[in-house]
Amino acid sequence: MAVDKHYSADAEAIIARRYDQGADFWTTPDKRLIKGAPFSALESALMLLELGMDPEDPLLKAVADLFWEAWQEDGRFRVYPKGAVFPCQTIHAAALLCRLGYADDPRMEITLRHLLETRYTDGGWRCEKFFFGRGPETNHSNPLPTLNALDVFRYTPYYGTESSLDRAVDFLLSHWETRLPLGPCHYGIGTLFMQVEYPFRNYNLFLYVYVLSFYRRARKDRRFREALSALEDKLADGQIVVERVVPKLAGLSFCRKGEPSEPATKRYREILDNLGKKN
Repeated sequence: MAVDKHYSADAEAIIARRYDQGADFWTTPDKRLIKGAPFSALESALMLLELGMDPEDPLLKAVADLFWEAWQEDGRFRVYPKGAVFPCQTIHAAALLCRLGYADDPRMEITLRHLLETRYTDGGWRCEKFFFGRGPETNHSNPLPTLNALDVFRYTPYYGTESSLDRAVDFLLSHWETRLPLGPCHYGIGTLFMQVEYPFRNYNLFLYVYVLSFYRRARKDRRFREALSALEDKLADGQIVVERVVPKLAGLSFCRKGEPSEPATKRYREILDNLGKKN
């Protein structure tokens, strides 16, 4: 196991949970790949990547194999053995596999085409499950899946070439102004959104600025600059300080609430690198 030596204890703690749900690799005997958060197969693999584990590590290769087993010929991922397949689930699976080095896999191309062909009218992504009922606010995409989908596409050949992704960027930038709960899942911009959460899990200021910083259209926009300024107001000596973390991760040093996080600060430095790109 090769991870940053400063966080080897964190990695060991995550790996120690790999059998908690009755099967190996943080999953259940019937292979529920996102059950058990934050120690699901999905999130555990993402955290190990944040800690510096090589995507070629046998442990992460085994997790990748599990997700590819869930891949469907139409490009979707069935991360639960039964029930509907929601766009956010396919997006989560694609994001993990892209981070593990599979962006150029022929199966991923089918997934990417599926995502491009199944966008909502405002350019983002949403499902037809209305957990909170229907209303004017649900006639929009879900902001978090849309943000996560943009994160997927930055790993792929579509990045910088698929101009239609600008509509998803515009949708998210407009949300900075309206701040209203949008989409069937009612993602809003309020007190919780403005708290820096790490590792990246939910719709929050840090993830919002991080993903949008990869997109030229966002970097040029006043609303992105306002969001970036809000994030930078929270820095301590140039470092990201974690303001919110899921309680089950409270014992891990890389994301301790109220303290600077070196891995999170590395993500912030990526934002700065992106800002240095030619507009």
